[in-house]
Amino acid sequence: MAKHAFLSASASHRWINCPPSSKLCEGIKDESSPYAQEGTDCHELCAYLVEKALGRDVEDPTENLTYYSGEMQNCAEEYRDYVLEQFERSKKFCSDPMVFIEQRLDFSRWVENGFGTGDCVIIADEVLHIIDYKHGLGVLVESEGNSQMMCYALGALEAFDDLYDISTIEMTIFQPRRENVSTSSISKDDLLKWAEDVLKPTAALAYEGKGEFKAGDHCQFCKVKATCRKRAETNLELARYDFEMPATLDDFEIAAILPRIDQLISWGNDIKDYALTQAQSGTHYDGFKIVEGRSNRKYTDEDAVASKVTDAGYDPYEKKLLGITAMSSLLGKKKFEELLGDLVYKPPGKPALVPESDKRPAMNTAADDFNDN
Repeated sequence: MAKHAFLSASASHRWINCPPSSKLCEGIKDESSPYAQEGTDCHELCAYLVEKALGRDVEDPTENLTYYSGEMQNCAEEYRDYVLEQFERSKKFCSDPMVFIEQRLDFSRWVENGFGTGDCVIIADEVLHIIDYKHGLGVLVESEGNSQMMCYALGALEAFDDLYDISTIEMTIFQPRRENVSTSSISKDDLLKWAEDVLKPTAALAYEGKGEFKAGDHCQFCKVKATCRKRAETNLELARYDFEMPATLDDFEIAAILPRIDQLISWGNDIKDYALTQAQSGTHYDGFKIVEGRSNRKYTDEDAVASKVTDAGYDPYEKKLLGITAMSSLLGKKKFEELLGDLVYKPPGKPALVPESDKRPAMNTAADDFNDN
């Protein structure tokens, strides 16, 4: 298993916003999940496909991937195509660009013992391009202001700035299952200023477990999020509004509550999950007990069921069209577009209230239409 830095780039969003959380999380074992392993498998496949396309001698990992699927293959091929496209683009302004896959990047000049692994680093005169593959579906990841990518960029500058005349850093999040390719850029001077003014002093606090605790969206992947007192205090402060009927709140109060609702719900669910785990290990919480959850009936032997129903003169199977995701995996993305592109549409989504920072355009409401008239 790969070694992880104490102050890792991947966790930097958390420890930059909440420096003392680093010490709280130290020593707590990372909990693996099928989703994490699936992501690891796809990273291996991505690296293999890119290296193979570059003509390098690499071993096909497919037969050893636990969660390999047609969808994963399609995602990895899209990533490979994107990397190759960016590599060709870099040749327009540099005669000898370089591509590094799964490259160890050391940024310990600013973060003690700081290092990470960059999925793809393309280095050329003027432009350094960091590309990070994300296999997850749950969280849409943006490149703008992404501290993980900025740490990787610092590590790449440390290694290669003397070889190339780099002035701009491009950072791309490639997240195919969310149809998200997010690219942003930052000048080398601005990146180094951020490293000195923000990253370095905050990392020094985090390394010692000092600084102020702070709750926020960075709590999502914190190992102590369920028992963190600061997070509890922050959410319980919001929970006081539960004692008032919504009709008694004015628009200003509602606007103040809206940005924190998701965090409150997430915190409540984390507490419930943690308490269940502890209760199953013997902890007793006054007023609560463990019971067997609801379940659905299942066949003990599906083949026997099919045989008996068929013998009785009925068809036990249903036949229906594959969904778009399954059909795309079956055909491959290019073939899907070729055959079915004109037969697919995307209906309007259900209205959702989101922060102004959301990149989607605002909908016209009935009130907007009335005011226009």
